[in-house]
Amino acid sequence: MLVTLKAASLLLSYPSEELQAAVDDIRDAVGGERLARPAALTAIEPLLAELRQGDLYDLQERYVALFDRSRTLSLNLFEHVHGESRDRGGAMVDLLGTYRAAGFEPSTGELPDHLPALLEFLATQPLDEAVAILADAAHILSAVEVRLERRGSAYAGVFQLLLDVVSAEKRQLGAEQRELLDALLTEEDEDPNDLERLDAAWAETEVVFGPDPNAGCPAARDMLGRMSAPLNAPSEPARAAK
Repeated sequence: MLVTLKAASLLLSYPSEELQAAVDDIRDAVGGERLARPAALTAIEPLLAELRQGDLYDLQERYVALFDRSRTLSLNLFEHVHGESRDRGGAMVDLLGTYRAAGFEPSTGELPDHLPALLEFLATQPLDEAVAILADAAHILSAVEVRLERRGSAYAGVFQLLLDVVSAEKRQLGAEQRELLDALLTEEDEDPNDLERLDAAWAETEVVFGPDPNAGCPAARDMLGRMSAPLNAPSEPARAAK
């Protein structure tokens, strides 16, 4: 198992007492695997400290304000590609099929493109395949990292860690991804306390899961391209953890 990706999945999950108790184990596991460079390990220290020392209810409230009330910080990756359009539904069906083909059955109420669930899955895959998939989403990870840094959030460190894993394997943003990143960063950051505006922003087309006459969008297919290849199923079905 790629414990660095497993650790990132846990750190991006809804804060719990179990997560707080596991902080030291997470640090030791990530440091021991050495999949990321020392600077990237240092980047997650502020979040580890917050989780260890913070009041659980405050941590949970902060998490919701960041990731559930702001679409530009959404942990659902396809949200950044196509919002709530029908194309996203087709891509989601493909992604869920990829999970199941590899013996992975998400067990939470989150959508298949939820980043913690994706990282849980990638942690069970060979390093080169996991990094290739992360690299396909690197522009989204970069955009979220920049926005979190603007807000002074310690969660930015987790995205730095993931991007370091990608760059350590000599994968960089291509010209097309840099253009996509620039486009994402032109979107105005949302104020999580402006509830009226948030309601209006979310009042869009419902995600539809099922056959899509357009067979999904090219951007979503590109992101899922590497995930469509047969993967080695784990000995036991991996479970997506929240």
